[in-house]
Parts: sequence; structure tokens; C-alpha cells
Amino acid sequence: MPGTDPAEAMRIIAGELPDFPHLPELPDRGPGADLTGRTAGLLIDIPVEVTPRGWRLADRPGRDLVRARSMLSSDLDVLEEVLQDFRGPVKIQLCGPWTLAATLELPRTMNMALADPGAVADLIASLAESAAAHAADVAKRLPGARLVVQFDEPALPAVTEGSVPTASGLSRLAAVEADTVQEGLGRVLASTGCYTVVHCCAPAVPFGIIRAAGADAIAFDLSQLRRGEEDEVAEAAEAGLGLLTGAVPTGASEAGGADQAGEAGRATARGERPGETSGVRDTAERVIRLWRRLGLPSATCPEQAVITPACGLAGATLPQARATLTRCQEAAGWLTELIEETGGESG
Repeated sequence: MPGTDPAEAMRIIAGELPDFPHLPELPDRGPGADLTGRTAGLLIDIPVEVTPRGWRLADRPGRDLVRARSMLSSDLDVLEEVLQDFRGPVKIQLCGPWTLAATLELPRTMNMALADPGAVADLIASLAESAAAHAADVAKRLPGARLVVQFDEPALPAVTEGSVPTASGLSRLAAVEADTVQEGLGRVLASTGCYTVVHCCAPAVPFGIIRAAGADAIAFDLSQLRRGEEDEVAEAAEAGLGLLTGAVPTGASEAGGADQAGEAGRATARGERPGETSGVRDTAERVIRLWRRLGLPSATCPEQAVITPACGLAGATLPQARATLTRCQEAAGWLTELIEETGGESG
């Protein structure tokens, strides 16, 4: 989310997503509130520190680690206050093991932890332990909630393809074998004992690896999905995985740019008045069209799909972020109605 006030962000989320709120991340607050730093601050027996290039493994805990842990602790206090009587699913997010290894620098070597199999193994073990402890803490704070733990893995395709840059940027690290990626990711997923989601909004999401690792759901950017990947998405859905479908564009376009103009044009073509309702309907239709391309029964779409923003909202304004969350919630309400309108056909 944009901004620096965790209480404001949490109130917006609870208000706009009353059925499925989440703990926000506010990277505008600086190091320790970002994806890597927030999760690295939780690691057990692996201290980290900030450098001009980003986060690095350290010899001993320092003030950067204290700041990261302090921000997360205050965020959890806000979560507990706002959602104290909540009954239902609540999502928390952590950096996944392979993105963590691709964004944490080794000490003294000017290279990423991903380059050192021993360092990667230590990170996976520490993240599994710390993720379990973090989930247990949140569950204790929200005893009526059903916890969903999301692991953000934007670097996962680069890890498997061998395109992660070295710290100098002059070369690329070798690709990690799919079996190794699957095993490491699976260990972390299994550690929490919760419903787990792996989120990757990059192109070429390795859906097969994520499914084989044991994720309960996959979150992806619908606009990045290529035709050749749809079979893997269908296999995941047929295996019972949830699909958190990033169907609402993020960023400035959401407040009236090209995407909104396109929706207005489509609404006019349908003989409707362009506006907010047509935009919401269009979002729901995108998800239903995906479901039918995958050859899945339309009736399973409202049960198995969650409509989400395409990616994070940190680059938006607060009004844009609020509007995006509202649109996700309202578009979800259209799914069943649109399926009934068209007779629930598939294919």
C-alpha cells in the first residue's frame, strides 16, 4: 500500500475488503518496510544490514534489524486492534525463499546469496522457522481468523531461467534446477501449517513448480499470462488450487488512464453507459473469460477464483489504492450473476 501510516492503510483495507483483509506493507517508510527487509528482519540467527545497494547478510544484529522488527511489530499491533473480532480469512505476506536469496547480498563477496548453495540452504531453514513463528504470533493475536500466508516470489522466474544479475550487474547467476527450487519452496510453504499462496506478478510464472511445491493457491498478473501457460494454470485449478487472479490494473492507469478508456469503449459498444459499474463488470468478465479458455466449469469460478490487483499498490496514490480494492470486491460480486446471465457455459 502507499503511504507511511499503517493505521490508515489497515482501516482502508478492512473497509474495502471486509471478507478477506490483509496485513499491509508500506515500503514508503524506507528500509525495513520493503519486501526483502521486512522478511529478513524475521530471520532467526541470520542478521542483516542495509547497504547503498540494498540488504546484506551481516555478522551481528544492528540498528537496521531493530528498525525492521520495530515497524513490523507496530503493524501487527494495528492489525490486532482493527481486526480484533474478525472471523474469516486474513492474509499476511512474506518474501519467498528464492526472491530472498536473489535480493540479499553476501558479506564481503559482492554477490547475491543465491550464488552460494550453503547460504541458500541456511536462508531456507531460517525462513521456514521464522515464518512458522510469525504465523503463530498472528494467529494468537487474531484467534477467530483463518490465516492465509502469502509468499511473494517476483524473482522466481529469473531464478529458474538464470537471469538474476550479480551485485555488480555485469553478469548473471546460474539457473537453479527446478527440483531444487521446488524442494526449497515446499519446505517453507509446509512450515506454517496454514493455507499458503505463492504470488508472482512477473512474466513466465513457473506454475508447475509452485503447484508441485505444495502451494494451496497461486497469485498472478492476468495481463502477463501467456497462451502457452494456460495449460499449467488449468492443471493447477483442476488440482484444486485457488487462483488469485490479478485482473485489476495497478498504478496511475487505474485512475482514468488507458485501461479505463478501453473499458469505457467496451461499455459503449455494449450499449451501456460508461462508468464505474461497467468497469467492475469488465473486470469480472476478464476472469470468466479466462476460466472458459481454460475449459473449466464456470460454476467453479466464484468458488475458486479471487479477484485481486495485478500487483502491489505502493506506486499508486491512496485514493487510487482504495478504488482498486473497492473494484476487486465489487467485481467478485459480479461473477455469479454474469455466469447465470450466460447460462454457465464453459469452453
